[in-house]
Amino acid sequence: MRKLNIGLSDEQRAGVIELLNHDLADAYLLLIKTKKYHWDVVGPQFRSLHQLWEEHYQALTENIDAMAERVRTLGGYPIGTAEGFLKYGSIKEHMGDLPLATEMVSRLVDDHELVIRNLRQHVEQCGEEFNDDGTADFLTGLMEQHEQMAWMLRSFIEGESLAPDGQHPKAETATASHA
Repeated sequence: MRKLNIGLSDEQRAGVIELLNHDLADAYLLLIKTKKYHWDVVGPQFRSLHQLWEEHYQALTENIDAMAERVRTLGGYPIGTAEGFLKYGSIKEHMGDLPLATEMVSRLVDDHELVIRNLRQHVEQCGEEFNDDGTADFLTGLMEQHEQMAWMLRSFIEGESLAPDGQHPKAETATASHA
């Protein structure tokens, strides 16, 4: 096998590959959870959540492939087994538990926020510790996607409408009663 000569030492590449495999595991576990909730959601929010989660798991699938390809680009091999995903991942499963729709959304928000925190740390490590700005940039893009997904999910469970001026109606009522 030809030795890679891309400006990173073997140790730097190995460190980045390790981080990417952790991110890959989390993305795969989040994909599984999102897909499961997509299948199981019921209630008045069914259609909107079913469609939103389909969009999310499609994006996650693309990201998973991109992460695995980034690992290969750096000369490594992506984990690709359920055992590996559970070992490397930080997302927890809730086996045998079928929560209500709002709890499903809340759990996915928590998972996306966990992924965001991990990615933020990995971006820093890639740049500062491993001198791999390419992977840092790649992970930043993934982090931004998770931030958007988390925002969409949070918006769903917050569910508080705003007045035309952008204020919360409760704040207007409180201000009017103190006037």
